[in-house]
Amino acid sequence: MKLEDYETLGIPEYWIVDYLGLGGRRYIGSPKQPTFSVYQLSEMGEYQVKLFRDSHPIESAIFLNYSSVWNRSCLRSVLEKRKPTH
Repeated sequence: MKLEDYETLGIPEYWIVDYLGLGGRRYIGSPKQPTFSVYQLSEMGEYQVKLFRDSHPIESAIFLNYSSVWNRSCLRSVLEKRKPTH
């Protein structure tokens, strides 16, 4: 599992963006909704997760000067532009 690999490697933080709210309730809560998850490695060597939804400011321990607001429509627009065309 990637989570265990990241813990073993000591990766201090990683993000998961579920802009469609398709993740399991275990990961994004209930009711299911678009969620920006920030996993931060604790001093105990285990990840703690912070969930951000709607227009809540995103907090990052790595990017201290990073200031952004979770904006589903903006993110969807960016991702749609990256889809391969056939």
